[in-house]
Amino acid sequence: MRIVTSLAVVLMAGAALSACATAPNPAAVHRQPVFDAARISEDIRVLSDDSFEGRGIATPAEAKVIAYLSQQYEAAGMQPGGPNGQWTQDVILNRFVQSNIHASLKLGDWSLPLTQGREVAISTRRPADHVSLKDAPLVFVGYGIKAPERNWDDFKGQDLRGKILVVLVNDADFEDPSLNTFGGKAMTYYGRWTYKYEEAARQGAAGVLIVHETAPASYGWQTVANSWGVAQFDILRQNAASERVPMEGWVQRDVAVDLFRRAGLDFEALKVQARSRDFQPVALPGASFSTEFDVKTDRITSHNVIARLPGTTHPDETVLYTAHWDHIGMGEPDATGDRIFNGAVDNASGTAGLLELARMFGNSPPTERSVVMISFTGEESGLLGSEYYAANPVYPLAKTVGGFNMDSMNVYGRVTGLGVTGYGQSDFDERLAAAIQPQGRTLMPDYENAAGTYYRSDHFPLAKRGVPMAYAGSRGEFRDEPIAQREAARAEYGAKRYHQAADEWSPDWDYSGMIEDLQVFYNVGRALANDREWPKWKTGSEFGPVRSETDAQRR
Repeated sequence: MRIVTSLAVVLMAGAALSACATAPNPAAVHRQPVFDAARISEDIRVLSDDSFEGRGIATPAEAKVIAYLSQQYEAAGMQPGGPNGQWTQDVILNRFVQSNIHASLKLGDWSLPLTQGREVAISTRRPADHVSLKDAPLVFVGYGIKAPERNWDDFKGQDLRGKILVVLVNDADFEDPSLNTFGGKAMTYYGRWTYKYEEAARQGAAGVLIVHETAPASYGWQTVANSWGVAQFDILRQNAASERVPMEGWVQRDVAVDLFRRAGLDFEALKVQARSRDFQPVALPGASFSTEFDVKTDRITSHNVIARLPGTTHPDETVLYTAHWDHIGMGEPDATGDRIFNGAVDNASGTAGLLELARMFGNSPPTERSVVMISFTGEESGLLGSEYYAANPVYPLAKTVGGFNMDSMNVYGRVTGLGVTGYGQSDFDERLAAAIQPQGRTLMPDYENAAGTYYRSDHFPLAKRGVPMAYAGSRGEFRDEPIAQREAARAEYGAKRYHQAADEWSPDWDYSGMIEDLQVFYNVGRALANDREWPKWKTGSEFGPVRSETDAQRR
């Protein structure tokens, strides 16, 4: 499907600029690598082809992805980097497939049947054959946060066992950043849906309904419906019953507002109250929620694909490049009848970038430190492949120098800036700023910090264990005409293609901006791979103390 057909002629010229506009520091690299836009385009086209069926994990498509990636890594001159000389690391997961979903709300004589994907999106990540909740009482718990270090507790010690928690998405500063309780507009991990479910389990709740609102969630309802309408996955847990609620769900905002009104409550007024430390949970008088659905739970093995170039003098020290290969597979047909979520931008583009970087390193003189590329599985299911690797590292995290994560790269042309998600966390900021100067670009802090982007991609499981990770990409205004059409294409992706069947490869894409980003990642990474420096967390970063525990191993 073509995104901007009228750009074809102009963007062909833009693609020809693919290897220009960068003058790397001669001390940082041996020679100027040549990034190939046609090669990148072909990788994206193949990986997002319908025959790959949306790259769902633990589907027949996974074997095709592994075969393609390992072949490309080998052709690039990389070596198998997984355990026992393999290209892959086994990632053992539980898979949950829901079916026959029935749900309803009730208050007195009023009841409302809820349709999966329309009013609600319901799932589970708790091993079971069947989930049955009958007339469970509903309690509004604000943002559903318990943060002792911020003197914040939305639960106030109330007994919430067996109840359905109605929760707001994001955290309390989103609506009023001046409160600065959670760092202002930038979302903390407390704002993520993953945290809401985890905390509800600690509270003993029977389930959670997150009220979907597009602005604080940073995506529309259809994204929720698509993502929760397919099989769910989780890493193996020793005590899943204590770590997962029986029902994890979202509810449309309009449904929640009407329910609150019928219960004699004002949804908007309660949202305001929820921004205060003094907020108390509010029961919805007489309101209850019921659901029943079947669950097929089985254990599956997915795979991270790992490639490595051993270092010449310090092979035990690793510079890391990562991107996730998976997408959400196949789901319900859209208005056109398309049910394959091809994931061309998210994240065949990042995967293609990883392959192109592998070719650059493989065709350049070897580095002193090892360079490792990891194509993670399970990102769309909750960063599961990266979480598994971080908990079971093939290469010790203490001697992982740092890394670069790529997720949904720029396919629309050259821009004025490089956005750094998690700006202020590590000295990667300064390294990236120096690397983009020859390109005439500027560094742009946290372009989507209110969306909690720092907690939504595969660098995070590594960062929270102390490994400095850069998560950056093209941001700012376009530098080449037709600017208006480029802006429209970029905006349309977020509005109509992200996690939709319409995220398909286009022959009209312009990779010149993506290649500028890759050039920066290559230059900074190669310099680190030939140096004795270790990137550092900045004072005040929550990840610094974890890294300091292993300082003695880095000398």
